[in-house]
Amino acid sequence: MINEKEKPEFWEVNFIEKHEMWGFEPSNSAILVKDFFDQNSVKTILIPGIGYGRNAQIFKDNGIAVTGIEISKTAIEMARKHYGSDMTIYHGSVTDMPFDNCQYDGIFCYALIHLLDDKEREKLIRDCYNQLTDNGYMVFTVISKEAPTYRKGKFISKDRYEIFEGVQMYFYDIASINDEFSKAGLFEITEVSENFPFYLIKCKKGSS
Repeated sequence: MINEKEKPEFWEVNFIEKHEMWGFEPSNSAILVKDFFDQNSVKTILIPGIGYGRNAQIFKDNGIAVTGIEISKTAIEMARKHYGSDMTIYHGSVTDMPFDNCQYDGIFCYALIHLLDDKEREKLIRDCYNQLTDNGYMVFTVISKEAPTYRKGKFISKDRYEIFEGVQMYFYDIASINDEFSKAGLFEITEVSENFPFYLIKCKKGSS
């Protein structure tokens, strides 16, 4: 099992060895969220776990100012190489949020929260909500129990498994989404297909 202090090294090694491991095309979720943010006049967003920026450019191209948080220095360097140096990217773990005193019109958190334990997930949701402007939106994508990796690997705790060394995943269903997000302005849950079955979770500040 990998502890919290070792996680930065785990992701750093992965980005060094695998480089742009997910390619350059934005995720299906990012495309959907870009349209949603556009419809709701979102002009500034925070992306916790921005990686090397593949999900950032689609928002920048749409006139949205992007700020990121990323645990891997190598990933940040890659983001600057591929997508320019005009994005603010804070180096650190999302568990150490907030990194600034800004409030954002939108937050997009892709395939990250399910890598955290229950207390870390709770804190991330609270920290993101606190950094939203009034009536701002935050959107999370999380892995579903319908994924073939559910109940595979080493059992950690309820619905949480270490699917391979260094990666522990919490698998969501509708009930657990409601349980974790209901106090954070949850108003919509939809299914979205990525490399695995995911849920797209939308919350609005002031809706809870």
